[in-house]
Amino acid sequence: MTPSAILESALYVTDLDAAQDFYSDVLGLDLLGKADGRHLFFRCGNGVLLIFNAEATKVPPAPDARLKVPTHGTVGDGHLCFAASADEIVRWRAHLEQKKIAIESEFEWPQGGHSIYIRDPSGNSIEFAEPRIWGI
Repeated sequence: MTPSAILESALYVTDLDAAQDFYSDVLGLDLLGKADGRHLFFRCGNGVLLIFNAEATKVPPAPDARLKVPTHGTVGDGHLCFAASADEIVRWRAHLEQKKIAIESEFEWPQGGHSIYIRDPSGNSIEFAEPRIWGI
């Protein structure tokens, strides 16, 4: 057995309101759900981006909880890469500059493909890259 795709990916943040503004207003993702103080869920293509308050996800579910999701979380900056064609990266660069989001790094990969990197309000590293950096 081999998984066929990643259904959801998670990032952990310190400020859910700032994260909602960033992922909705800057990146244009559609909010699927939210629990104040705990999480935001965004649609991204065929998958879902989960944004969690790291401290809230460390709290075990109540014994009578309907959904007994195990505790999880992390400390420090995470990383997520969005797929983008070369033309889309050019458009992302212009859009991010208009939104006053600094591009932290930009380069061509030795095996081919271009990437740009930014930071979300909690310091997570967000990349836009051509899928060919992985031979896709």
